[in-house]
Amino acid sequence: MAKVIKKVIKVQAKGGQAPPAPPLGPVLGQAGVDIASFCNQFNQKTKDRMGQIVPIVLTVFEDRSFTFIMKQPPASALIMERAKIEKGSGDPKKTPVGSITQNDVRDIARTKLQDLNTTSLESAMRTIEGAARSMGVSIEK
Repeated sequence: MAKVIKKVIKVQAKGGQAPPAPPLGPVLGQAGVDIASFCNQFNQKTKDRMGQIVPIVLTVFEDRSFTFIMKQPPASALIMERAKIEKGSGDPKKTPVGSITQNDVRDIARTKLQDLNTTSLESAMRTIEGAARSMGVSIEK
């Protein structure tokens, strides 16, 4: 017999560094998840992604067991990493904060392709370009 799903939670944590403290702990505790068990499993699976933001879709079942799916880091985090900036611009049209190349956009689009709602690399690239523009990051041709 299939397990009955109690709750589906979407959270983000740093790879290899998920603490049982806020903001992760209270969210998991409210759902009845064993926080220490989740943190240990997550940290083991994300050792190779140390420090990266990892979105998680956590499915909690009636018997308090859980499964989770890890997604790719947010596009904004990947753009900031490539542009070597700390944060996006407060006014992206007037204050540019950095730039990335077309090859960077292609690499980010390949990474994010499985999480986007498209199968076309060109469409994924346009999505990444739009995210970069909204952060004040220009794309060099």
